[in-house]
Amino acid sequence: MRDLFTRNRLIGLAIAAVIFASDQFVKWLVIGPLQLRERYVIDLLPFFDLRYTENRGVSLGLFEATSAEMRWVLVGVTALIAIVVAVWMMRERLLGDIIGLGMILGGALGNIVDRTKFGYVIDYADFHIGDFRPFLIFNVADAAITIGVVIILARSFFVSEKAEATV
Repeated sequence: MRDLFTRNRLIGLAIAAVIFASDQFVKWLVIGPLQLRERYVIDLLPFFDLRYTENRGVSLGLFEATSAEMRWVLVGVTALIAIVVAVWMMRERLLGDIIGLGMILGGALGNIVDRTKFGYVIDYADFHIGDFRPFLIFNVADAAITIGVVIILARSFFVSEKAEATV
């Protein structure tokens, strides 16, 4: 049984690492070879563009860092959240929850690196229907965090712990 829990935690760490690496790689492509900083927009599909955005706030652009001090406060708060998620993941036993936590951790680490290196998070994914944008412009890390939170919430509402603990 102990081997199962160790395996689950390793899966969570692997998910976090893959999301972190994917996020950083795509951001490198966007600002490097694709030169999106200079081009600003690359139209790909009628409903999806790459659109360069510097997000100086947190979720939904809230709590915008308007100074160097605020930038480092956001880095610190986000790092603290990442530490809490990592500890939670290492104490968790159920694979479904560990998967969600791994996604959140990988995404948080990706955005922490951006805010540390640049002072803002690089966002670029722009889904839209004409001029209607149901989502803010986001990145791989943001998507992973959102999906991870949805997994954790859905599991807390709909999955019986007893049923899963026996599997």
